[in-house]
Amino acid sequence: MVKEGIHAMTISQWVLFGFALWTLVVLMFGIGVSRWSRVLTGRAALTDFPGDQPHGSPRYRRIIRAHANCLENLPILMVLVYLESVTGLQSALFAQLAVVLLACRVLQTLTHVIFSETSATVLIRFLFFISQIFCMIAMGWLVWQKAAPTFPML
Repeated sequence: MVKEGIHAMTISQWVLFGFALWTLVVLMFGIGVSRWSRVLTGRAALTDFPGDQPHGSPRYRRIIRAHANCLENLPILMVLVYLESVTGLQSALFAQLAVVLLACRVLQTLTHVIFSETSATVLIRFLFFISQIFCMIAMGWLVWQKAAPTFPML
């Protein structure tokens, strides 16, 4: 049941929510648990995690980079979903692209975290990454097609 004045979320809004939650999960369980378990057991001080210096195991450093990758793309998805909403774009293709984007983000992160860095895993990560870029470009194009007729100079 939806309360009066509250609208059901679109698929792309759910994807945005999922992307944000995934970013938080990577932070909390990938980075936070590792850091806090070390601090709370006395194996590390709070100052042992400088942001401008590599530290930790290779896997831990990959988790840091995977989280940064999430943070780099989250604002772009936010803008696209916002523009979808304000333009009134109702496109099944936009929603499908958003779902593919989230799936590729999760798979890129998992590849980053689970597998050691080899030429094959870097290629796989890159393919998941470039798929996300293509999804965002296509989503932007759909928004542009919807909004362009209202642009004052066109």
